[in-house]
Amino acid sequence: MEPLIWAGTAVSLAGLAGILWCIIQAARVRRAGLDDAELRARLQRVVLVNLGALFVSVTGLMLVVIGIVLR
Repeated sequence: MEPLIWAGTAVSLAGLAGILWCIIQAARVRRAGLDDAELRARLQRVVLVNLGALFVSVTGLMLVVIGIVLR
């Protein structure tokens, strides 16, 4: 089950990279000095990507836990 653990680790790290990307993008959007409507539209996109990255990260963590339990 060790490959399952390593695969889950890789998936979790990919999700973490997505979350970090969202943090950087949100900071850039806030510093851009956009009007309220444009700011909301761009942040909504970042939130959608953030939810997807969170899902990927949680899926990876579940794979790690399953690999440890089956070990």
